[in-house]
Amino acid sequence: DLMNRESSFFETSTATSNATTSAKPHSQTQSASDISSPLIQDEGDNKVLKLRFDVSQYAPEEIVVKTVDNKLLVHAKHEEKSDTKSVYREYNREFLLPKGCNPELIKSSLSKDGVLTVDAPLPPQALTAGETMIPIAHN
Repeated sequence: DLMNRESSFFETSTATSNATTSAKPHSQTQSASDISSPLIQDEGDNKVLKLRFDVSQYAPEEIVVKTVDNKLLVHAKHEEKSDTKSVYREYNREFLLPKGCNPELIKSSLSKDGVLTVDAPLPPQALTAGETMIPIAHN
């Protein structure tokens, strides 16, 4: 259900026949700063940030996963041209990684149905650092 909602919300692809069409690349930055987030799962004594991306409209060689500073970047691009049609799709996602997350420990896998899963082990300090209670004012 989460994948369907993400797919419909972040859809950035366009395909038409007999016309040249371009979809603007769409970028979205998200963060996993909430320990109760469904994106964070227990694996034994450790917690792992588990992200899933629907990249089913792209071939495996069109998909790139990398980190830049403290951001995880997922990028995919597909271009198809013939005499009668032109198709262009681009997928961009940015995810702000918790402080102390080691990029060398991040693993990704692509399922046969086109779901890219990225697992990032979280350091213990990322789960407890920076918690602040915010008082609620009652007027």
